[in-house]
Amino acid sequence: MQYKKRFILILCVIAIICVMTACGKSNNNAGQQAGNNTGGTTPGTTQGGGTATTNANAEAIAKANCIACHGNTLDGMGDSKKNLQKVGAKLTKDQIATTIANGRGGMPAFKGKLKDDEIATLADWLAAKK
Repeated sequence: MQYKKRFILILCVIAIICVMTACGKSNNNAGQQAGNNTGGTTPGTTQGGGTATTNANAEAIAKANCIACHGNTLDGMGDSKKNLQKVGAKLTKDQIATTIANGRGGMPAFKGKLKDDEIATLADWLAAKK
């Protein structure tokens, strides 16, 4: 019985730590690695100006920073306020970028955690979701 209580306590502590660190966690290395290219182009674009690299960068940034709260498919994990699957139909690219940078409601600000170009890439990608 005593071991069972300790096990449950340990699980609770781990769960609390995960919840506290998940939302708002930033891994700038993921965005930097995804944006690295050797062609001398602007990060987030291909040499031909295509969107394949931009989408890959945005998805890497989202996976590193957003899925803990918004879900792997951006469905909000049952919370309609967190659903980003059609956010581009509701908000402009600039509104999305402002929300990412400054936060809103329960969403933390990412201004100091993400670079401006990462915020712009993510906002552009999300604005296309209609």
